[in-house]
Amino acid sequence: MTALRLAVVAGEPSGDILGGELVRALATATGEQPVLIGVGGEHLIAQGLNSLFDYTELSIIGFSAVIKQLPKLILRIRQTADAIIAARPDCLVIIDSPDFSHRVARKVRAALPDLKIINYVCPTVWAWKPERAPAMNAYVDHVLSIFPFEPEIVARLGGPPLTYVGHRLMDDPGLVAAHAAQAARRSSGQSSAPPVCLILPGSRSGEVARLGREFGEAARVLKQINPAMSFVLPAGGNVERQVRDEALAWDVTCRIVTGDAAKWEAFGQADVAIAASGTVLLELALAGVPHISSYRLDPIARLMSRKITIWTAALPNMIAGHVVVPEYYDAQVRAARLARDADQLARDTLYRAAMLKDLDLVWSRMQTGEPASELAARTLLCVIGR
Repeated sequence: MTALRLAVVAGEPSGDILGGELVRALATATGEQPVLIGVGGEHLIAQGLNSLFDYTELSIIGFSAVIKQLPKLILRIRQTADAIIAARPDCLVIIDSPDFSHRVARKVRAALPDLKIINYVCPTVWAWKPERAPAMNAYVDHVLSIFPFEPEIVARLGGPPLTYVGHRLMDDPGLVAAHAAQAARRSSGQSSAPPVCLILPGSRSGEVARLGREFGEAARVLKQINPAMSFVLPAGGNVERQVRDEALAWDVTCRIVTGDAAKWEAFGQADVAIAASGTVLLELALAGVPHISSYRLDPIARLMSRKITIWTAALPNMIAGHVVVPEYYDAQVRAARLARDADQLARDTLYRAAMLKDLDLVWSRMQTGEPASELAARTLLCVIGR
């Protein structure tokens, strides 16, 4: 079998990771390292990609910044599409970043109508702009989905064929270890002594600024309700210093941990978590940690929220198909309410038992029986007839 010539477009770090894992799995499946062209970061570069440009150029935040960089973005879309068209690969894989990658895909489809185009990570058509699903039929042959609820929704919306290949979190050794630790605690009847509450105010500066003070006050109230409670705050990335500064102003002692290993260890030992809405809710659910979701919208997000079509923003709720995780937004985010919920979830209550049962359901529904990258690679090869 000749080496697969693969065009790949990944516009952000998470997509770069997925792309790197996919290429590695394709190399194993075919016995040949794929020949790559396109855009990506360190993980794809490690697999042999010579990125057409530095993909961090695509990480533009804010409306004014987008307007300022628009001519350059248009140039990069054209540059990427032209390079792929000239290379005439066996397949194009676009990963996340739909504002960029889908525009590239449209141009490539117009020039190479027979080229198979695969979209890894379904756009959130289930959350907003559902009309994007049928529109994708014009330039996407198959979607590799990372959430188990997406196949039914995309089919109902009239979108392209879709395969649920699993989520890379299910293959993360740290998360798997945290899940095993929580399962062992439950089966043995062991609880933390003292009980442990995780505080997770967000991964973005604005989230920490809007939620940090209220989360700190919730921790103070929770400490009054349950004096034995201890607090752990996983901090990392660009907000580590901000989180540390925020925690210094709190009236409770909070142990701050950094790095993935320490984070997953904390997840394996926690009794409850108070978290900002986001991917961390799925991490907590898969680890088996009962938790509460909170969020305060910025003005732009509040305007966009009017177009949101889903009944929940919590991925565990979407996966289960019913409310698993309580959600509090804007004026609902009150320290006393968060503290009361957290206290009940940390104790041996029916509330905790019900959530743990639902978290088991989420874990079960996310299973595929094999690593996500391997199923994604196998599906891709089937689609292109290799």
